[in-house]
Amino acid sequence: MKRYFTSVHEPTAALKWQKLFFERWPAYKLWLDANKPTTNLSSALEALEKYMPEMIPLHEHLCLLVDADEVASAFLTGFQPPAYFSACSQAVSTLGNVSLIRNYDYHLDRFEGTLLHTAWNGKRVIANSDCLIGVLDGMNEDGLAVSLTFGGRRVWGYGFGIPFILRYVLEFCTTVKEAVEVLQKVPSHMSYNVTLLDRSGAFKTLQIAPDRIARVTDLGYATNHQGDVDWNENVDVNKTRERATFLEAILNWGYSIEKLTNVFLKPPLYNTKFAEGYGTLYTAVYKPIEGLVELHWPHQKMIQSFDYFTEDIKVINFKKIQNQQINSA
Repeated sequence: MKRYFTSVHEPTAALKWQKLFFERWPAYKLWLDANKPTTNLSSALEALEKYMPEMIPLHEHLCLLVDADEVASAFLTGFQPPAYFSACSQAVSTLGNVSLIRNYDYHLDRFEGTLLHTAWNGKRVIANSDCLIGVLDGMNEDGLAVSLTFGGRRVWGYGFGIPFILRYVLEFCTTVKEAVEVLQKVPSHMSYNVTLLDRSGAFKTLQIAPDRIARVTDLGYATNHQGDVDWNENVDVNKTRERATFLEAILNWGYSIEKLTNVFLKPPLYNTKFAEGYGTLYTAVYKPIEGLVELHWPHQKMIQSFDYFTEDIKVINFKKIQNQQINSA
């Protein structure tokens, strides 16, 4: 299975983002129609004004750029999207150059495959895109990096899709402390684990849910559960406990980020269930001190930075790889 992965540089959203919208909006519209959105434009704008008012000028600009109707305008607020599930693993490395690394595991047919370098609100941001403006993982020019994993709970409630919240974090926060405050304030419609790292080496992992207060932890890794597992079927499919135990062990071994990256590109962290919708679509490494972003696949990589960002297209061949034993040697 082959897919394109594209890097796009456009400081102010204009023709390039407009093109991305028109290419992807039909699929998102089908997704919305199939899942019957529970919100309307009025309530979505009210929620945006209440929780992320700084995003309103950007929202208005994007809607004007594509002549958005009410459905598209509501979608671009990020409020009350349909439920979506993924797997993913992420970890912080503090050995040498502090780094945030993650595997993004998701359905290949629903993958945007776009790394955006923007400055929509004056702060430069490099991030993997979701839902056209959302962030799966990314970093801003201040050296704040962020990544998400699904929290492994079926509960769904009032709030925004977490990729939209992470966009807000990177657009307006500078440190982990500031980001934690935002994530405790802005409601998420589903359960997620969010790992934060900044240039000072400070890091936190938040366990966020729509039905309880966000839990702030000192964990340097996350998979797809929050404390006690309450969705056993999901655990059986994505092996979240096994991956968490493995991550804890290899972090204790004191791997460098280079060796850790190699580990993330192999089982059990690298997932080849592409047909089932849980394959690893990329491995991302964020290095805040250098302002460096690395995207890795088993046989390819893309390296970008705030000082040197090039627009590129990679053709990625997603296929199973041989299971290889990882040890501490």
